[in-house]
Amino acid sequence: MKRRTLAIAAVTAVTLALAAPPASATTTARPATAAPAVAALAAPDVQVSNVQAHLAQLQSIATSNGGNRRAGSAGYTASVAYVKSKLQAAGYTVTEQTCTSCTYQGNNVIAEWPQGPTTDVVMFGAHLDGVAAGPGINDNGSGSSVLLENALVLAQQNPTMTKRVRFAWWNGEEQGLQGSKFYVNSLTTAQKGYIKGYYNFDMVSSTNGGYFINRLTSTTAAPLKAYWDSLGLSPEENVEGQGRSDDYSFQQAGIPTSGYAMGASARKTSAQASKWGGTANSAYDPCYHSSCDTSNNVNATGLNRNADGVAYAIWALAVGGGTPTNDFSVAVSPTAGGVVRGGSTTATVSTATTSGSAQTVALSASGAPSGVTVSFSPSSVTSGGSATMTVSASSSASLGSFTLTVTGTGSATRTASYTITVTGTGSCTGGQVVGNGGFESGATVWTATSGVITNSSSQPARTGSYKAWLNGNGSTSTDTLSQSVTVPAGCSSYALAFYLHIDTTERTTTVAYDKLVVQIGSTTLATYSNLNKATGYTLRSFDVGAYAGQTVTLKFTGTEDASLQTSFVIDDVTLQAS
Repeated sequence: MKRRTLAIAAVTAVTLALAAPPASATTTARPATAAPAVAALAAPDVQVSNVQAHLAQLQSIATSNGGNRRAGSAGYTASVAYVKSKLQAAGYTVTEQTCTSCTYQGNNVIAEWPQGPTTDVVMFGAHLDGVAAGPGINDNGSGSSVLLENALVLAQQNPTMTKRVRFAWWNGEEQGLQGSKFYVNSLTTAQKGYIKGYYNFDMVSSTNGGYFINRLTSTTAAPLKAYWDSLGLSPEENVEGQGRSDDYSFQQAGIPTSGYAMGASARKTSAQASKWGGTANSAYDPCYHSSCDTSNNVNATGLNRNADGVAYAIWALAVGGGTPTNDFSVAVSPTAGGVVRGGSTTATVSTATTSGSAQTVALSASGAPSGVTVSFSPSSVTSGGSATMTVSASSSASLGSFTLTVTGTGSATRTASYTITVTGTGSCTGGQVVGNGGFESGATVWTATSGVITNSSSQPARTGSYKAWLNGNGSTSTDTLSQSVTVPAGCSSYALAFYLHIDTTERTTTVAYDKLVVQIGSTTLATYSNLNKATGYTLRSFDVGAYAGQTVTLKFTGTEDASLQTSFVIDDVTLQAS
């Protein structure tokens, strides 16, 4: 994973038969909560010992070539030769693509299993290069070796393919995703369209790691999440890795992406340590970009779970019998809303084709309380399309919060959840519900990283003396600012607003290295970065009516990479209901 730091939808329940976790897996972390029994899909058990054998080879290559496998170096060239030789012997069509625009010129390795339709491709990638400081075994020999062994297992099994599977090992990721960017830019518009999903695997054996998925709630992530859910792992969004690895190159080209990761230099929280084991407040990988990133820096349990999860995804997405020939997903946005008696509210129901061809999906809803009706316009869509859902409450509708199940019926049945809160007419209490929004009372009401709420004159407040100043360190850091707010029900307007000043010494005009994520409840309202720098404060405002009648957390999370500061300065936060 490169150093610089370059995110809300409801995930549809995906009914897939899951591969049982391998009996041979050794567990060094706290045991995960047992998951319900699931039927076994024909995805093979990828032997972690074989993955570790590839890692041993990469360690030996680094040892023989100055201690590293940096892009363009002899160690990297030898790594390419090792991966290529294994793939060619297994029957892959292998291409070496020279990245002429890379800082250190070297080759991407592209390997395609020669079965399945060439216009319907799922792609799996990992960066093969490391940094000059060490052998780069977790970062990213781990992802590279997991993919290599999965490619070899696919060749050994030689199943009937419903899609073309393509693997890639990238040069120059550590210098700014250069190899993958070069590859994507070399594709025609039609070739980009053939790639139905790109899956990235970067640092998948972190010794103090967590279980993270890129774009966790996306349709693309569904098979990765389904497998880890079957192990009871409760994966989380890969916030640390956003924009930092090769999936970003594909995402920028409009190609759906996801992937696994176990974390880099960010620190494990107490909640994560309780859930997954390991040491709270310590880095996920204590050897990140260091000389100690050797074959001793490997979490075998995590490596095994990643390898088997990749196999599950390949079989679910591209192997005959893995998923229905034609399948789709359903999602609702926002995932919650409020309505007063005698009124109505709307949400958007989105569908997507997840395999095979598009199909007609009929929409319906269940779970509505007495006096509440749900309608859809249109009442059926072709998968890939969307409809407006209208929830109406009569003058005598039952009061309270209720969960609606939105169902799409086609070749299969897919569902999503929507929470509706019904309130009586005229019950709006109104007013400003954020406490200490100008921060003049210091660190009261708010929960914040130490030093965030400050009256330092280095960054002036918009009004008064105090403001919230996140990041601005010029080094890897994460700052948070949050407050629990109760949003009154029965109002017609809900406006969240705050003033934001972004100051940065980053010189780029194209890459988001440092980021501020704004969330309310489970919704990400906006993401700002060093690219949004401006003189003075800018008013930012959002409609948060979907959370009427609920108590939710308003949260700001700032992340900063290893160099060149970006300051996110917030003042005068309000949530006005009327």
